Amino acid sequence: MSTVTRTGSITFDALSSSRRPGRGRRLVERNLLHYKVHWTIIVSGFFEPLFYLLSIGVGVGKLVGPVVGAHGEQLTYRTFVAPALLASSAFNGALYDSTMNVFFKLKHDKLYDAVLATPMRVRDVAVGEITWALIRGLIYAVAFLIVMGCMGLFESWWAVLALPACTLIGFAFAATGMAATSYMRTFEDFEFITMTQLVLFLFSATFYPLSVYPRWMQVVVECSPLYHGVHLVRSLVLGDIGPDLLLDALYLAVLGLIGLTIANRRLALLLTP
Repeated sequence: MSTVTRTGSITFDALSSSRRPGRGRRLVERNLLHYKVHWTIIVSGFFEPLFYLLSIGVGVGKLVGPVVGAHGEQLTYRTFVAPALLASSAFNGALYDSTMNVFFKLKHDKLYDAVLATPMRVRDVAVGEITWALIRGLIYAVAFLIVMGCMGLFESWWAVLALPACTLIGFAFAATGMAATSYMRTFEDFEFITMTQLVLFLFSATFYPLSVYPRWMQVVVECSPLYHGVHLVRSLVLGDIGPDLLLDALYLAVLGLIGLTIANRRLALLLTP
């Protein structure tokens, strides 16, 4: 009788614990332990936007001269480019970890099959991996913010909100990246993500103002999620505050929630027997 009671108690505890929120943090902890050993992978990802800032923002900037801001103000080219590269840091970090790494764990390492043998559920997997990808993007953003501060590239105290803005960027691209990865069949399919990543990076008003495009192309660029991230961060760093920044933030938040929903449903189809 006591054995039955004890077994029933254990079963009830396991079932109840599986419904507790926040279990996705276990995957975050697992990733932290992994990258404590492979920390060079994290560090190396920070240098790409930094090299762009030093080569294009500083080097090419001496040839370009000043850039006209949204309200006609004169900006140095590196002051104009740096906030966009800050947004791109969060974009690159979040997207990489939610795509290639997730695909390897899903298709080859079979990590999530083992995870689901514990009280964790599919939603915990989605939330945990997206949270970790967001954290990686924030690590790059914080490091890049420090570099910008050392170079004197902050034009306003509103720049303190650039980090929360990068959090939104990381969430949007981590969630959509994981959702896209759930449809990938082989590593060759990631050529589409690489191509999309490059197009977004080059054509989101990163290196030149939106006004240089013809009107039809401006409309296309304004639909880009990275453009909204770049516009949000650049406006905060330069102190160009307006109600349109709320639309940028809402766009990124909604995109992230849609991506999270799709990723959760797709993983449920892929991982549930």
